[in-house]
Amino acid sequence: MQNALYGDGGFYQRERPNRHFRTSVHASPAFAHALALVACQVDDALGHPPVMDLVDIGSGDGLLAIGVLGAVPPDLAARLRVTAVDLSSRPPGLDDRIAWTSTPPAEIAGLVVANEWLDNVPLDVAEQTPSGPRLVLVDPATGDERLGPVPDPADLAWLERWWPMCSAGASGRAGHRAEIGRPRDEAWASVMVRLTRGTAIAVDYSHHVDNRPPQGTLTGYRAGSIVPAVPDGSCDITAHVALDAVADAGERAAGGTGTVTTRLTTQREALRALGMRGVRPALALAHDDPRGYLRALSRASEEAELIDPSGLGGFGWLSQSVSAGRPEPRPRR
Repeated sequence: MQNALYGDGGFYQRERPNRHFRTSVHASPAFAHALALVACQVDDALGHPPVMDLVDIGSGDGLLAIGVLGAVPPDLAARLRVTAVDLSSRPPGLDDRIAWTSTPPAEIAGLVVANEWLDNVPLDVAEQTPSGPRLVLVDPATGDERLGPVPDPADLAWLERWWPMCSAGASGRAGHRAEIGRPRDEAWASVMVRLTRGTAIAVDYSHHVDNRPPQGTLTGYRAGSIVPAVPDGSCDITAHVALDAVADAGERAAGGTGTVTTRLTTQREALRALGMRGVRPALALAHDDPRGYLRALSRASEEAELIDPSGLGGFGWLSQSVSAGRPEPRPRR
């Protein structure tokens, strides 16, 4: 999966996401506007610092960073230090105010957004057998699978805690599969440990420990269609995220930087809390201002898509805030 997505000639070395699937960023500018409101809230909480970070992880084409930068008030826009993080090359013509890097800044004070990033962090798949879980090995050229060795102890511990139906102690579930999310936990922890003050948000396909899918969620996408998840570099390969495990890892990683506040909800509830309703405008507006009515109708349709609980609105939304900076080191005696 790592080679197929990010190796030489890998999918994300060649392709931009919008050519293959639709994200909230591409569904409507309203998504970036909502995150601009979050940026303003974070700015208020930080006391309007001279410089505030905005970090877009898994930026793809940079559209989210562009949208937030254009939607915040001019005073905040002038103080934002915007960093787009992606392994692909910088898109041509990207706003010069946006830095393009392959890794997040070493220290971040502000807002981090990772929209549909964690689902593309590579992971291993395990299958339950009568004697316990075994790794699933795959031929990268054909997609043919066979069972391999037992997962290593750290992965077995992760399964026991976060995907127990496919753990060493589980029984009677032969054939069930689990996606070992420990690399996603570590990826998010590597972000949270950099956050000295502010908020980090991860938005993604997700599931909870009480309702893990028995066969997992590993899927391939190409040109808007679901295809077999053959790791040959020809398609996107994705799996839903155990956001509850990610949240736990984030709290542990940021615990030494200050007080951590965690909120785990859905995109629908998060955007509704930011004022998004998706309500059609009053028909009377069509008579008084036909063009204004059409604009409002289009906006309502876009908002409705973003908060649809059976679609984008059903995405998991993890928000973790650090309210104080790293403690100062104690002087040596």
